[in-house]
Amino acid sequence: MTRLSVNINKIATLRNARGGNLPNVLEAAMNCERYGAQGITVHPRPDERHIRYQDVRDIRQKIITEFNIEGYPSDNFISLVLEVLPHQVTLVPDPPDAITSNSGWDTKTNLGFLRDVISAFQEKGIRTSIFVDTQDINIIYAAKTGTNRVELYTEPYARLFPENKEKAIQPFVKASVLAHKNGLELNAGHDLNLENLKYFCEKTKFIEEVSIGHALISDALYYGLENTIQMYLRELK
Repeated sequence: MTRLSVNINKIATLRNARGGNLPNVLEAAMNCERYGAQGITVHPRPDERHIRYQDVRDIRQKIITEFNIEGYPSDNFISLVLEVLPHQVTLVPDPPDAITSNSGWDTKTNLGFLRDVISAFQEKGIRTSIFVDTQDINIIYAAKTGTNRVELYTEPYARLFPENKEKAIQPFVKASVLAHKNGLELNAGHDLNLENLKYFCEKTKFIEEVSIGHALISDALYYGLENTIQMYLRELK
């Protein structure tokens, strides 16, 4: 069964809209864990417009399930990761002003940089993952960085899915096989939801974990957080 990691950025966005501590991000993370999530994902950005660095520290102390920190490996981000020691760090190529992740790494161009960052994290026992698209060259060079995993950027799949799901999935099936052949474990994420998740995981082999935030938190407004997490888990079985 593919594991579900819940990205709680949107809960922090709601809190920050009014200041204070409502909703409580730490409590939300602990509830996600209690309701069955097999991981918690956060993506702190330099301006802390949703997840704050202190949120990362607080959550790490309280949850026992897998903790995944996503982000661009700036000096401050690297320092935070090495301070809190999550189970997994996912490296994304976001510029500071990005609204959300919108592309994977050019792993060939950034090979040396990624290799150095990944080595520093792995020396501390942190599993590493790189956000990539389905292009062969980016998967092949991801393996050369020494990373443990790649996370397939699934927005192109989600966008095409309503029109032609067979065509939408084909690049991801091919990419997953290539990654596996190159010794990489696989994660996936971005715009996966209750409509497209099951098909993606049925057709794309070797997916260890999906990270889902925006759609899941939005669904929770209608169905409740506990019920929503269970609905996503059923899609993964």
